[in-house]
Amino acid sequence: METPTEDLSFEEALKELETIVGQLERGDTPLQQAIELYERGNKLRQRCADRLDAAQARIEAIRLDAEGKPAGVRPFAAG
Repeated sequence: METPTEDLSFEEALKELETIVGQLERGDTPLQQAIELYERGNKLRQRCADRLDAAQARIEAIRLDAEGKPAGVRPFAAG
């Protein structure tokens, strides 16, 4: 029985997703199983994305004053 994706750590979800991608890339999986693997992979991908978004929201950037000394923190802005 599959572990629900919400119970997986980021690392567990990513490892399982990599396994699924490998199986699908081989191209020898029966259609019904490929569909099921794709659906599971999509859930795992979303789990990983959610975990990364949560981690990014927790990262703070240190603001420096004119003298280059720490003056506080602000939320991290990617990009």
